[in-house]
Amino acid sequence: MLKAFSYYLRMERKLSPNTVAAYSRDVQELFDALGDGAPKADSDALARFISERSAQISKRSQARLLSSLRSFYDWLVLEGERKDNPCDRLDAPKLGRYLPAVLSVEEVDALIASVDTSDLKGVRDRAILEILYGSGLRVSELCSLPVSGVYDEDGFIRVTGKGNKERLVPMSGPAVEWYRRWMAERAPLVDRAASDEFVFLNRFGKPLSRVSVFKLIKTCAMLAGIRKEISPHTLRHSFATHLIENGADLRVVQEMLGHESILTTELYTHIDARTWQAEVLRHHPRG
Repeated sequence: MLKAFSYYLRMERKLSPNTVAAYSRDVQELFDALGDGAPKADSDALARFISERSAQISKRSQARLLSSLRSFYDWLVLEGERKDNPCDRLDAPKLGRYLPAVLSVEEVDALIASVDTSDLKGVRDRAILEILYGSGLRVSELCSLPVSGVYDEDGFIRVTGKGNKERLVPMSGPAVEWYRRWMAERAPLVDRAASDEFVFLNRFGKPLSRVSVFKLIKTCAMLAGIRKEISPHTLRHSFATHLIENGADLRVVQEMLGHESILTTELYTHIDARTWQAEVLRHHPRG
């Protein structure tokens, strides 16, 4: 049943591999707790299950858990295994407004400048940072970026994002420069690669993992003296915030980020408001 549900998420819902894995993991935990009774569970049983899990996970994870279960029971209804979705009677937790960490332009410059580009790995890492910040990619989009998706002559990248949706995003000048340098110097890795389809490879010639990019960001932050808790996604947040601070249209930023809803992109106007509020209070005589 779990395999069939995962197939439905991948092929019919066209969710990303990471979302499919998370939803499948949540439903596996439901089966671990309720056994064979999971498909026929009522809303009371699910409320107890979520309540027990709530003590161990954040509110955002609770919301995702409910979304996972709702998708599972929607699928059971589609398959004719049930007539109702018991999650319809459950309330999602109140999340509040989440404002992610954002780097200043100076901090981004320091982060990128912290990379030692005297060797092949350094050239690759510099290209990674330039593309993450210059084009606002998700880390999963960066790791799965194919060589055929980069049009450096035209200054564009074709990205396959959430829901298997494609979008075109511009490349900055430094991103083009360091991408070309990396592609020119990565030949030794390509020789030992099982496939040279992907742009970014590790030292064994395999596609770069998300974990490797997370470690890279942490190392660079430490070298740059940045004390904020950051991740690859922080560069995406910073990219969007800096665009809006410099007057970019919200719809353009929405297209660049691949957000389905403009409401998601509006988050960055709140970050911008927080920035100018601090400026006003710092300079106003009664601030």
